[in-house]
Amino acid sequence: MDINWANVFDWMQLLKCFAVGGAICVIGQILIDKTKLTPARILVTFVTIGAVLGGLGLYKYVVDFAGAGATVPLTGFGYNLAKGSIEGVQQSGLIGAFTGGIKAAAGGIAAAVFFGYIASLISKPKMKKQ
Repeated sequence: MDINWANVFDWMQLLKCFAVGGAICVIGQILIDKTKLTPARILVTFVTIGAVLGGLGLYKYVVDFAGAGATVPLTGFGYNLAKGSIEGVQQSGLIGAFTGGIKAAAGGIAAAVFFGYIASLISKPKMKKQ
């Protein structure tokens, strides 16, 4: 059985995913290299930007365009929290604003904790020299 790989992969979607995800990462790297912002502040900034754009309904257009290139970076996590909170409010009222985001992002949170723990077991963390 021959597989026609041109039909298996949507090459244009892969290119859009790579370009948008890469652009987000480039912005993060520029912020690390050219500013005095700590990685933690950059992380919080990216999540906040994703949540704000998601709450305004603007980030969904980026997700529709780039797919995983927009949902995998930290801005996608913020978008997922905002989207889940909005859906939670629609289903459960005010309490859904607090529970909806966590329910929507539970898989990502669990994966981050699990893989972070595994990484801590196999690596030797060092403090960054100032």
